[in-house]
Amino acid sequence: MNTITITRKDEIVMRLVHYFITEENYTPIIVNGVKDEVWLENSEAKYKIVRINSNYIHNEEQLETDLFKIRNVMRQIKKKTVSFSMNTFNIFLDVNDNVKLEDEKHIKSVLIKDGMGEDATNLSKFFPGIETKLLKDTQGLDLIINVTEDINAKTEKNNRIYEATFKPKKIIVTYLLMALCVFMFFVSFLVGKGELDSYTLYRMGAVSGFAIKSGQIWRLITGTFLHAGLIHLLVNIYSLCIIGMQLENFVGKKKFLAIYLISAISGSLMSSLFTTGISVGASGAIFGLLGSMLYFGYHYRLYLGNVLRAQIIPLILLNL
Repeated sequence: MNTITITRKDEIVMRLVHYFITEENYTPIIVNGVKDEVWLENSEAKYKIVRINSNYIHNEEQLETDLFKIRNVMRQIKKKTVSFSMNTFNIFLDVNDNVKLEDEKHIKSVLIKDGMGEDATNLSKFFPGIETKLLKDTQGLDLIINVTEDINAKTEKNNRIYEATFKPKKIIVTYLLMALCVFMFFVSFLVGKGELDSYTLYRMGAVSGFAIKSGQIWRLITGTFLHAGLIHLLVNIYSLCIIGMQLENFVGKKKFLAIYLISAISGSLMSSLFTTGISVGASGAIFGLLGSMLYFGYHYRLYLGNVLRAQIIPLILLNL
């Protein structure tokens, strides 16, 4: 029977990885070409990257080479996650006494010898609570089992959340909003001269600063379902179709409708303040959806990094 041998470094790494994943919501990153290193990422944390290095650093030259590698990996991660700035918490486990660790811009380097006691106290300055939440009582095979079970449970929980967020959903609200815009377009020909006629648009509820100040608050909503001509309608319907379907699928029907209505009202208010005549169209609501999509894409950029760069940002620029 083979005997499992766990070194002191292995135990420290497992305890630290267990803490950062289960308590600080970090996720592992696959970094090509590294050995005896663990890289973790949390885009919402102060230190977006935590790196644990088990390799022996025996002189200043090797330390500088190591820091150069960190900066290179940081550039790659920043590009992938569309991040403008990034701080890395760099943990060394084995450094020669003659090597002096100094902080660099965006890189905080610390030496951990056993991960407990004074080390845990020092780490608590950057990660409050690590002293009490770091695994201490288990060793050897029990430590491996506990770490594996806890990380698997955390990963399974996160997977359920992401699956619920990204799985395809039935689109309803977007289609209803599109249908309402098209319906109002045809109604304008039944009650007046069509959507190119200003008087007809005003009668149907176009946004008018004077009328809104007079108490006709409902125009803040009705004006967003009217359009000045077929081209105007088709452009907004197309944008609503592309953005609306994606965002509704991500955030759900209720949140999507809330975002749309708040954006529509906000756009109408801005229009009423800066437009002397009347204004119509779903553009204000659509730009609100674009902003929400941009925030959503940035929040989940670790998973939507390529989509954010290749689809969301270009679509926003196109609409602008």
